[in-house]
Amino acid sequence: MEYEAEGGRIEIGAAVPLVPSRGYNGELPESAHSRAALPLPGLASDTPEVRVKDGSKIRNLMGFAAGRMEADACRQILFSGAGKSVAKAITCTEILKRRVRGLHQYTQLLYRTVQEVWEPLEPDAGLDSLTVSRNVPAIWVLLSKDPLDSTRPGYQAPGSFDTLWAQAAREEEAGLGRRRKRAAGRGKGDSGRHGGGRDKDHRGGVM
Repeated sequence: MEYEAEGGRIEIGAAVPLVPSRGYNGELPESAHSRAALPLPGLASDTPEVRVKDGSKIRNLMGFAAGRMEADACRQILFSGAGKSVAKAITCTEILKRRVRGLHQYTQLLYRTVQEVWEPLEPDAGLDSLTVSRNVPAIWVLLSKDPLDSTRPGYQAPGSFDTLWAQAAREEEAGLGRRRKRAAGRGKGDSGRHGGGRDKDHRGGVM
């Protein structure tokens, strides 16, 4: 589903149900942004983007992001999220900064307008569809191995960590490590079984 918006079309990602008014049913787009609407002018078209959603698993996101940034050919990576996924996007950013040292960072945080379309639960009830505009927070974090313009708002030099989010990242990373050890222990007794892979899309991102 797409809507027209300033800066081009915006793609509507995963939706979460709202509490409906009597007689109506509706959904709120969880992610509403596209490359055309990114507040990061000059971003290379081949920069991989990790689109964080409320239901995304951090271990899948970080497996993809760390794998890309640990390769010499990948110089930048973009994390993005909207609504409830903003906090998770920040946590992923802090985890990657601890794994891959020396990363420069740009952060853009703003509110984006999305539309909720409510349809009558009973088509014959004589009720019209309702369209409601709603502001949701959205974040974009660009991490780069190469120097960025330090005069731009939102720039953070390598080695800069937000204390609150860094603590959350350490706790999440410790949890990931414990889960990996448990999985490895279970795998020793298995034969002829193959584990699954990460969920990737074909555009260089992870959902």
